[in-house]
Amino acid sequence: MSISAFNVRSLSFITKCIDEDEHEKTNMALIFNKYNDRIATLPKEKGWITENLYMYQGFWHQSKRRISVETVMAVHDTFKARPTDIYLATLPKSGTTWLKALVFAIVNRNRYKHNSFSTHPLLNSNPHNCLPFIETEVFRNTPTYENDPHSPRLFATHIPYTSLPRSILDSGCRMVYLCRNPKDVFVSMFHFANKLRDKSRGSMRFVEAFELFSKGVMPTGPYWDHVKSYHNVSLEHPTKILFLSYDDMKIDTATHVKRLSMFLGYPFTEAEETDGAVQEIVRLCSFENLSKVNKHGNLREGIPNDAFFREGTVGDWSNHLTSEMSEILDQITEEKFHGLHISF
Repeated sequence: MSISAFNVRSLSFITKCIDEDEHEKTNMALIFNKYNDRIATLPKEKGWITENLYMYQGFWHQSKRRISVETVMAVHDTFKARPTDIYLATLPKSGTTWLKALVFAIVNRNRYKHNSFSTHPLLNSNPHNCLPFIETEVFRNTPTYENDPHSPRLFATHIPYTSLPRSILDSGCRMVYLCRNPKDVFVSMFHFANKLRDKSRGSMRFVEAFELFSKGVMPTGPYWDHVKSYHNVSLEHPTKILFLSYDDMKIDTATHVKRLSMFLGYPFTEAEETDGAVQEIVRLCSFENLSKVNKHGNLREGIPNDAFFREGTVGDWSNHLTSEMSEILDQITEEKFHGLHISF
């Protein structure tokens, strides 16, 4: 390809991205305005990143953001699922970025198999760019998968099970849910919120955040209700919803990658396992690798890539919670999860 042809193609791609960004901003404003009157009637509490959180269908949501109460309402009104779709559901700060990377790598491993390894999207981009949220699809003039012949469509969501759009519930598609120890979720959410919080509001105090979390007040919380909403359905429909634990996946990632591949319908062959395909995906999607790729740049305006890569460990809560705080969350978790086989 000549240099001039390359420049024309590059300019065309950049122009397309700029146009799409402008369309998204316009559509965001329209959606926020459309649901503004409904939002005003909802109960509200103090927010973590935004000024307020709003209670909708039993869960707390941010407002005027890409993932917000407005986008949940818009998804209900417009999103159309397909039976071949795969959905990844999580509470924020429960391993969403890691799960996106793993599922994208598993499903697309043959698509990039014969390409130069350096061209793999996960070595050049944030996992959130590779696997979109359904909440953000409502802003796009051109849906993510409109011109993509590959199947299945891969989407993520933070929406509680009881608030999912009817089209997803009726589609018969596969879903993967990833839960994480509530103590680690809380600590991770606290640090994440302070990275994205408007500087004019000052930093959120740890004690203040703990009080809100303990009451169930966090984006897409209460934590315990969100986890239970997916756990209970996974028991009724184990072939449709795979319920996973972040803590368990960290202990034995390779085994869970194989389990994920089986559930998604993309099992590894004996030859692939012999050739080290499982270990290659584990390395590709490791915290060390993904954090290195995302050291610089922004996912979008105001959200740096490195905001999604702080520790990625199990048990970091012990470096932040007092014994009393730990006991309080243990007691709440024991009460909320009583009778359920959920442990950390």
